[in-house]
Amino acid sequence: MQAFLTLIEDNIMAAVSTTDLKNFIFNDPESGKHCRIDLHSHTSCSDGGLTPSELIDRAVNFQLDVLAITDHDTVSALAIAGNYIKEKKLALKLINGIEISTAWQGFEIHIVGLNINTDNQTLITLIENQQKLREQRAITIGEKLTKCGFTDVYEKAKTMAGAGSITRAHFAKVLFQQGHVATMQKAFDKYIGKGKRAYVKPNWCSIEEAVDVIHAAGGSAVMAHPIRYDLSAKWLRRLIVQFKADGGDALEIVLPQMAPQQRELMLNYCLEYDLQASMGSDFHYPSKWSDLGRNLTMPEKAQPVWAQWKS
Repeated sequence: MQAFLTLIEDNIMAAVSTTDLKNFIFNDPESGKHCRIDLHSHTSCSDGGLTPSELIDRAVNFQLDVLAITDHDTVSALAIAGNYIKEKKLALKLINGIEISTAWQGFEIHIVGLNINTDNQTLITLIENQQKLREQRAITIGEKLTKCGFTDVYEKAKTMAGAGSITRAHFAKVLFQQGHVATMQKAFDKYIGKGKRAYVKPNWCSIEEAVDVIHAAGGSAVMAHPIRYDLSAKWLRRLIVQFKADGGDALEIVLPQMAPQQRELMLNYCLEYDLQASMGSDFHYPSKWSDLGRNLTMPEKAQPVWAQWKS
C-alpha cells in the first residue's frame, strides 16, 4: 500500500514539476531528476504578503528545488532568506534576484535580474536611486489620494511597507482595508491605475540601464511577464526588439495563468530573437489562482536562462 501511495505521489510531483533537467548546474548533471523551479517571487520586503522566512517555508512545503526572490527594486530579503535556509539546513537553492522598474514609451516595464551579486556597487547605486524615486512617487500618490478625500493614506501605506519598498499595492491594500474599494484591484481601476485620479507617472530608469546594471552584477536580465503589459502585438514586438538591442538575455515565457497559445507565442519570440527563456509564478501571496511553482514547465525548444550559470 505504501509503495502504491509513493508511486501516486511521485506521479503527482512529476505532473507539477517545473522542468526535467539533466544539465541543471545546481544538481547532479547525470541525475535527470525533476527540478521544481520558480524564478519570480516576492516577499514583504516589497509588496509580497509573506516574510522572507515564510516564503522559504512555503517553497519547501511545495517541494521546490530552486527559488528566486525578486523583490521590487530591493535585495533586502535575500540575506534574511539565505541565512534562514542555512540555519534550518533546508534543501532549497536560493537564486539572488531583483525586479527593476523601468520606463519605456510611457509604459512601466519590469526587468528581472537573476543570479546577481548583491554586493556590486553599481547595483547598490541603482537601488538607492530607484528607492528615492519610489518614495517621491508614493508621497505624490498620497497627496492625490488626500485630494480624493482619503486621509493619512500615505502614512498608513508607509507603515504597512515597514522597512521594505513602498508600492502602489500598499496604497491599494489601505484603501481596501478602509472600505473605500471592494477589492484591491478596484483601487487600481478607480484611483491609482494608469490614467486614474491618483495615478503618478513613474520616473524609473531605462531598460538599457537596468540591463547594464544587472550584467555589471554578473546576472541575467529577464523581461518579466511580457504578456501582462497592455500592449498590442505590434508594440509588444517593438518592446522585445528594444530589449534585445539593449542587451537583454531572456523573456519570462511561462507563468501559472497562460493559455497554450500565449506560451507558444512567447516561445516563438525567444526563438526568433535568440533570447533565453525564464519562468516564474510572480508569487505575492497565497491564492487559488496562482502559487509557488504552479503550472510551470519549460518548453523543450527553449534555451533556459540558467543554462550557463555557475554555482
